[in-house]
Amino acid sequence: MRTMTISISPQQASRVQRAVETGDYASNSEVVRDALRLWEQREEIRALEVAKLKRAYEEGMASGPARAIGADALLEEFKAKARVRG
Repeated sequence: MRTMTISISPQQASRVQRAVETGDYASNSEVVRDALRLWEQREEIRALEVAKLKRAYEEGMASGPARAIGADALLEEFKAKARVRG
């Protein structure tokens, strides 16, 4: 495993130390590795969300030209579709 020196705030250092002292983690390194795993998961989720938004945008662009519609007319369209579905 590679050793790395990082700087954290006194509050962060205190929280890391408390997590180790209470037995939640075995070492400072374990706390940091867990934090990095959570960060990696968040980044993966963000990438998936961005990809989903891009697909939705592309589908919208491919669906045809835009049309102007007011809120009342849009609501009526939704209600009509709901009536057809039962």
